[in-house]
Amino acid sequence: MKLNKNDEAVVAALKPIGKELTLAELAAATGVPEKKVFKALKKLFENEMIDSRARKYKLLKDKVPFKGKNEDNEAPE
Repeated sequence: MKLNKNDEAVVAALKPIGKELTLAELAAATGVPEKKVFKALKKLFENEMIDSRARKYKLLKDKVPFKGKNEDNEAPE
């Protein structure tokens, strides 16, 4: 799966935090408008990269994206 700059910003914001963030908190942390953050969250959730509970989002550690030529790969553990 290929990530665009907004997707990458959301992943980067969730990575060091280690806790759940709301849509508004993610928008503030990334500087990306809430509508675009929501689209990124939807994409990440559909690809099982994040988890959502009570409208708070968290990065799943075993689904971190891997950048490379083959976009379907995930990061090796």
